[in-house]
Amino acid sequence: MKVIVCGAGQVGQGIAQHLAGEGIDVIVVDRAAALMQRISDTLDVRPVQGHGAYPEVLEKAGAADADILIAVTASDEVNMVTCQVAKSIFNVPKTIARVRDRHYLTGKWKESLFNRENIPVDVIISPETEVGEAVVRRLALPGTFDNFGFCNNIVQMIGVSIENDCPVIDTPLNQLTGLFPDLRAIVVGLEREGHLYVPEFDDTILAGDKAYLVTAASDTLRTLKIFGHEEREARRIVIVGAGNIGYQVARTLENGRAPYSISLIEHEEQRAREVAEQLSKSVLLHGDGLSPDILAEAGVRDADITLGLTNDDQVNVLTTLLSLQEGSVRGMCLINDNSFQRLAGKFGMEVAINPRAITVSSILGQVRRGQVIRVHAIGDGGAEALEAEVLEGSVLVGQKLRDLDLPDGIRFGAIVRADELITPRGGTEIKVGDRIVVFALSNAIEDVEKLFPASRQI
Repeated sequence: MKVIVCGAGQVGQGIAQHLAGEGIDVIVVDRAAALMQRISDTLDVRPVQGHGAYPEVLEKAGAADADILIAVTASDEVNMVTCQVAKSIFNVPKTIARVRDRHYLTGKWKESLFNRENIPVDVIISPETEVGEAVVRRLALPGTFDNFGFCNNIVQMIGVSIENDCPVIDTPLNQLTGLFPDLRAIVVGLEREGHLYVPEFDDTILAGDKAYLVTAASDTLRTLKIFGHEEREARRIVIVGAGNIGYQVARTLENGRAPYSISLIEHEEQRAREVAEQLSKSVLLHGDGLSPDILAEAGVRDADITLGLTNDDQVNVLTTLLSLQEGSVRGMCLINDNSFQRLAGKFGMEVAINPRAITVSSILGQVRRGQVIRVHAIGDGGAEALEAEVLEGSVLVGQKLRDLDLPDGIRFGAIVRADELITPRGGTEIKVGDRIVVFALSNAIEDVEKLFPASRQI
């Protein structure tokens, strides 16, 4: 497979790093010489300096025989035109564009704008929408630092921190089934002292671990309780930052079934007025989220959680810490810079949302080969959780799990057959049409794709 990535910013580098690590032929295009030099020094990719929308630059990058073009520059317009040139002139089979401005994405215009006749972009990735959805997912499952739904949300992948009071500390994984025979949950990954791996069935859970589990959605809350997390879902919420992400979160919560009390703080007066007109149940305050008086007016002292959702990492971190000091029960914030990611879980900040990682996950889901349907990147790319369908011709068909010689770094977490979840056991036989949720380390992704070919193997 040959993939062209236009844009060498954080998202572009993240995508290139994932794909190049799997041996995929990756070409990165960007105008900035410094970014091109850094790409050359750190990744096994081919750098092409130039404007990604220029035909001669795409020709130099090898667009004529590329399989996928991904446009993730800082400009929505450049991304759209780059995809148009790639599709119209070079007939690139699949084009993906990051588009952030909501004015392009409203239902009234999106369908008529992005099509073969106008702007031929096959897939639009909206980071603000993706991040907003991730924030809402975290709010719905307190106690998780990561969660994602698969198979029409029949299956959940959750990440939980193992604290000293976790009931199953020092318990070998193969004993969990005996202790909880009707629990449909499997530990598919463990991170210990910064090392992420697929555990053996006789491995033991230790305090300080981060555990990744695949569970039936209906068993998620019980699974969290077993692993020491019974946090109460937030109802009184303060959001600092009413930009695209803050607005998306507030609107989603307003449209949900649960009753929420929501206050938003926005420092730009015009933006505050615009959002106030679009939201009907939230209180909008114009002011500085770092002001104790504004935070108090927003109700932070009685808040179940404060969300720092501005475009500034430092403001998000400081706002969250100040809110916790003022009385907010929990705090969560957006953090783009990896140097700040280490603050997650400290000083009362239970989790940090990484927009870059979320955007990379969305794009990887469009790049994966075979019958891979959904992808969720784990952490900063050390592993992925994937949903894939078994078709006729797969080596899996008719095999019992105990007889499979799965490559290292792969663990099956759940099988869904006709909307019924089956917890994988040794005697489970795989059938055509099964959807399997797989946890795979980054160096095993290619092996997963081979297990789920797109068509019959000859």
